[in-house]
Amino acid sequence: MNKRFLGGLLLCLPVLSVSAESKVAEHILTNGLKVLVKEDHRSPVVVSQVWYKVGSSYEPGGITGLSHMLEHMMFKGTDKHPAGEFSRIIAENGGDENAFTGSDYTAYFQTMAASKLPVSFELEADRMRGLHLIAEELKKEREVVTEERRMRTDDNPQAKLNEHFMALAYTNSPYKNPIIGWPADIANYSVEDLQAWYQRWYAPNNATLVVVGDVQPKAVFELAEKYFGPLKPSEIKPLKPQTEVEQLGVRKMTIKLPAKLPYLVMGYKVPSLTNVEQEWEAYALEVLAGVLDGGSSARLSSRLVRGKQLAVSAGAGYNLTSRLPTLFELEATPAEGKTVWELESALKNEISELQTTLISPEELQRIKAQVLASAVYERDSNFYQAMQLGTLETVGLGWKKVDEYVDKVNKVTAQQVRDVARKYLLDDHLSVAYLEPQPIKDGKTAPAALPAHGPQR
Repeated sequence: MNKRFLGGLLLCLPVLSVSAESKVAEHILTNGLKVLVKEDHRSPVVVSQVWYKVGSSYEPGGITGLSHMLEHMMFKGTDKHPAGEFSRIIAENGGDENAFTGSDYTAYFQTMAASKLPVSFELEADRMRGLHLIAEELKKEREVVTEERRMRTDDNPQAKLNEHFMALAYTNSPYKNPIIGWPADIANYSVEDLQAWYQRWYAPNNATLVVVGDVQPKAVFELAEKYFGPLKPSEIKPLKPQTEVEQLGVRKMTIKLPAKLPYLVMGYKVPSLTNVEQEWEAYALEVLAGVLDGGSSARLSSRLVRGKQLAVSAGAGYNLTSRLPTLFELEATPAEGKTVWELESALKNEISELQTTLISPEELQRIKAQVLASAVYERDSNFYQAMQLGTLETVGLGWKKVDEYVDKVNKVTAQQVRDVARKYLLDDHLSVAYLEPQPIKDGKTAPAALPAHGPQR
């Protein structure tokens, strides 16, 4: 939806609607804050999440990672609640809290007894517009983030490779930058940078409040009006277009790092649900990822790991809900005596087969069952139910898409899976990175892999 068009309307008209499928109640405050409530009375707890439409993909050069740093600074106090008070109060009330930053969003959450929801709302409303940024606190938190980067990326060969891979795969899309930021940018943030970012994006009309648990929508909306209603909205100017230039041929790189095992990652440029030409294509790509990596019976595991024993691990992934065009990724670690080039050839053969031969009805149904079972399993958690609603709202798809997923996946045909493989999984859209292990010095061992470009905290 066009924010500029709706902004004035939202300031005038509170909106309330209920979906029969998800039983989600929606209310928009006069200041533009959207509130989503989903009842789940299986236990007397509630998950409350505040999602801001800002993440690393919003950042220009020179301040990469600023959204993640601001997430850390959001725990450093307001005029009303000094540094440390937020977490102390939540803990005193028996709750858990944390936050995460992604490419397209920043979110803050608490899990508490349902009766304690006012505590969560009061604290989140306070720091939505009242954050107190202090240079001394920034200096401390810079050290924390620098150490986080060292542990998650710099000392982790697979994560380090993935960071370089993203920078290779994208020419001008902001997805080329790490969520945690480049080291030189982290070292040079100023309080003024953070203040400007906070003032620009942290406002009720740029946020979604999601509540899932043992609650009644009407009571939650009244609480939201009480605590968030008085906050003033901001003028949120739309981002300039961030269109990735056309890739004109395969891109490859080799990264040499101390590591025990070689590693391979491949990525094809593909659209997501927010920008695909025809909506069914995104769901077909989702099923295609399941064909390759949808449980132990999927092709990569059954053929390359257990069958030909070319790999000790292999996987495929696709982010259906990216705000911008994304990558269809494959990754693998070769078995002893095998090379990344043999593995690359085998992965390409799997893609080629998908482009030429229709998958059988039995395999298609099995993969759909795996994909849908995973989606249903996530819905069993209050946290992930809220995650689904918050993500869809924040990337611009709208929370009602959550009710379409099962039906749209079920409608994907074998022909459509072959069509998207032929259309998008092309060498001219492919980037490949190889990890060439170097000796691990001083008796140190390389750490286990962590997500290289997933949510950061």
